[in-house]
Amino acid sequence: MAKKAEKGWSLYMLRCRDRTLYTGITNDIARRLLLHKKGIAARYTRGRLPVKLVHQEPCGSRSDALKKEHALKKLKRAEKEAYIKNYGSVNR
Repeated sequence: MAKKAEKGWSLYMLRCRDRTLYTGITNDIARRLLLHKKGIAARYTRGRLPVKLVHQEPCGSRSDALKKEHALKKLKRAEKEAYIKNYGSVNR
């Protein structure tokens, strides 16, 4: 039996309607964004729609993505904004 192809893990950041930033991880960014936009992906973003993808970066493994997510969630807002600016944001 053929092994199912694995997708790489990514860290992403969304800017919510109230200008807050949401950080998460996924192995299918398109699917996860669709769920966020439908309001069924995360309680935090559900009440802050619409959301916009402002940052995405590949992380390799799920473990690496979780570690990066944990580190970014510790940052203050200004530090997160600087991180997005320095790493390069996505235009979506």
